[in-house]
Amino acid sequence: MPDFLWYALLAGIGVALVAGPLGSFAVWRRMAYFGDTLAHSALLGVALGLLLAINLNIAVALVCLLLALILVLLQQNRFIATDTLLGILSHSTLALGLICVSLFGDTRVDLMAYLFGDLLTASRADVITIFTVSALVLLVLILLWRPLLAITVHEELAQVEGIPVNLVRTALMLLMALVIAIAMKVVGVLLITALLIIPAAASRRLTRTPEQMAVGASLLGCVAVMTGLAASFYWDTPAGPSVVLSAGGLFLLTLLRRQPA
Repeated sequence: MPDFLWYALLAGIGVALVAGPLGSFAVWRRMAYFGDTLAHSALLGVALGLLLAINLNIAVALVCLLLALILVLLQQNRFIATDTLLGILSHSTLALGLICVSLFGDTRVDLMAYLFGDLLTASRADVITIFTVSALVLLVLILLWRPLLAITVHEELAQVEGIPVNLVRTALMLLMALVIAIAMKVVGVLLITALLIIPAAASRRLTRTPEQMAVGASLLGCVAVMTGLAASFYWDTPAGPSVVLSAGGLFLLTLLRRQPA
């Protein structure tokens, strides 16, 4: 295979491996809309990176992390329904990001690449960044696995047992923000949440335990990356959407199988 395909494959697998367990928590805790909000804010990070002439990955990560913290604070105040708050921030940050990016008259910006991913242009540096962040996120997930499961099953009971619920919940949101920041290269702002949710939803129909579901979601995500890249290479289709469509196809296949008892 050409070098650019190897880099694209490795970058996609790096994201899929960590998106599996993180996406499982997103499915269990019904955080898909939260993921969308963070993903839409990524474009604002791109605009900030261009404005300040800093690394776009760092800028996107900082904006996603900042928005995650803001969401945690706003959710704790409960002055407005969570879904309403997410809807407002999601579309507002996306619109602001699009406007800011469009104002850079002297800078050539490929909006399609940011919105739908540009996996085939992944470089060696991108692969190193993705695997470094993925390894860090997976390590934290392993350390927090039991507390995360506890607050997912029953937050009040977990709090009674001495688990710092707010801290663990915040950590989960920050981890999701980091993964969304690195996934932008693979599937773009508009499709990031699909890579988190679809493999996890498919794995849920094939497994019995949380650990099996997390591992299964990672494996299905890797399969989606490989088949999506193959489709993109042979039929000249956009790589990011092809990966997401492959994941959707895998989910449809799981519908043919009865869920385990």
